[in-house]
Amino acid sequence: HLVTMSYPEKYDENLKFWRLDTLPFIPKEWKYEVISNVQNQFNIVQGLMQREDIEEIYNAGDSGREGEYIQRLVLMMAQPNPKAKVKRVWIDSQTEEEILRGIREAKDSSEYDSLSDSAYLRAKEDYLIGINFSRLLSITQGRTLANKINEEKASISVGRVMTCVLGMIVSREREIRNFVKTKYYKIVGEFGDQNSIFKAEWKVNEKSKLFESPLLYNETGFKNEQKARDFIVSLQGKKAIIIGDRDGIPGPAIAECVKTAGAEVVFSSTECFV
Repeated sequence: HLVTMSYPEKYDENLKFWRLDTLPFIPKEWKYEVISNVQNQFNIVQGLMQREDIEEIYNAGDSGREGEYIQRLVLMMAQPNPKAKVKRVWIDSQTEEEILRGIREAKDSSEYDSLSDSAYLRAKEDYLIGINFSRLLSITQGRTLANKINEEKASISVGRVMTCVLGMIVSREREIRNFVKTKYYKIVGEFGDQNSIFKAEWKVNEKSKLFESPLLYNETGFKNEQKARDFIVSLQGKKAIIIGDRDGIPGPAIAECVKTAGAEVVFSSTECFV
């Protein structure tokens, strides 16, 4: 990043102070500036672009909207030699073969003007949301926040993406803090004979009469112990349907280890589905 959008105080010195009567701030003409700590790097790039012996300039920024925006800002501020043609290199990897292909097939920069326009619009939207809402909330809620965190003052940062992500984190944290353990009841069956016994856990499937039943806590457990016991009783005496195991072993190969189960349900273990 070599170029950025200017803060409000670059439009008007009075906007350096955060006041409600200056909001919303919506500039009629947008200002940009070279980032101060990369000024030397920008000067090098600008010097190369303005050389009279340069006939073509290849824009090899990241292949995407953000990459297009970053390089368009540089081209806008650097004001390259107007006689030079600007071409866009669009590549999917950093291999030598792909880079050479991108240079060989580079298109005129104007073919990406729509992508550039959308990138500028996205940046302006982010700027307006961030500047205006950060100032608004800091002015109206900053003192309250400062008191909560025992600070003299506090500012509140708002961003189109940042605030949404922060909201997701806060929402999840609240779920964790407010989580209440709930007891539920699983059904575990033993299958086989004295020489070969394994345990398998019952799990509902779409063919079961209990599929999406309000009696279930989740797909493997009941909310009520008695309901689970009643369901076990309902399975007694029924024949099993052998489906196979998780590794694709067919049912007949494991049929010997299965004696009884409900034909409508799936029991699962590391060895068998029945």
